[in-house]
Amino acid sequence: MIYPDNNEINRVAILDFGTNTFNLLIAEISDENKLHVLHTAKEAVKLGEGGITKKIITEQAFERGLTAIERHLERVREYNVHKIYAFATSAIRDASNGKDFIHAVQQKFEIYVLIIPGEREAEMIYRGVRLSFEMDSQPVLILDIGGGSNEFIIANKKEILWKHSFNLGMARLLETFNPSDPISKDEIQELESYLKTELKELFEAAKKFKPKVLVGASGSFETISALIQHRYSGKYKKDDKASREISYEDYQSIHNLLLPSSIEERRKMQGMEPVRVEMIVLASIFINISLSECGIQKIIQSDYALKEGVIAEILNL
Repeated sequence: MIYPDNNEINRVAILDFGTNTFNLLIAEISDENKLHVLHTAKEAVKLGEGGITKKIITEQAFERGLTAIERHLERVREYNVHKIYAFATSAIRDASNGKDFIHAVQQKFEIYVLIIPGEREAEMIYRGVRLSFEMDSQPVLILDIGGGSNEFIIANKKEILWKHSFNLGMARLLETFNPSDPISKDEIQELESYLKTELKELFEAAKKFKPKVLVGASGSFETISALIQHRYSGKYKKDDKASREISYEDYQSIHNLLLPSSIEERRKMQGMEPVRVEMIVLASIFINISLSECGIQKIIQSDYALKEGVIAEILNL
């Protein structure tokens, strides 16, 4: 990916058009090539709702997407941004009318949007996560749960050892399995069996590289982290760090709380992000299978992912 010379820009906006949310990061790059985050925001779009398994962006989702971009650009104008980088991921790259959406964005807002493949997305997620905590020579398993796809990366501080993008995002699983409310034990077993088959390539890579830590990035992990922090408020203190360790036992406690819960019960949970209410149970099942099959019992939640990875690439970090 080619960026302009860093001397030409010092305030940038990153727009990440995901399947569930459209995310914004506004940052300033200092003369010393350091990053200072000025503003972050997200808009719930559910771009894949009603069409992701049919590989189409519905008319309603199309309009929600354009409205979300308009809101983000209002913020961008307030911050006098010099350069905008916009990226589209799974729902747009797979939809038969994904290019129509990108064309509409370019025509209406005069911004160029790059549709990135899953493997490229994984690379930038790694670069973002690497900024959030001190990695060492030991391999970790990074997981970014999206609405359309999930990116897995096994890496250490120097390099990516293995990566893969699976079209097993939560919006896809929700439409494919259409679970009861609350999800039944039979449906949980069916989903777990499906995931064990679909993720065989991951499990083989885990056996080879033996990561002992799962680093979770993006929305589902942020929600689970928030649920844990509210439930165990005395144990987890708010700080300015970009990552935090989550106790495996506390994660299991939240997992067991989510499994029998109804949508209405989840809406009332402190820390629950509204856009995650329907998908968080499937996400937790996905995380639990990944942990158990890879033999991992240490979890780190990272606030950084794709957007920060773009910044890292701009700065060559």
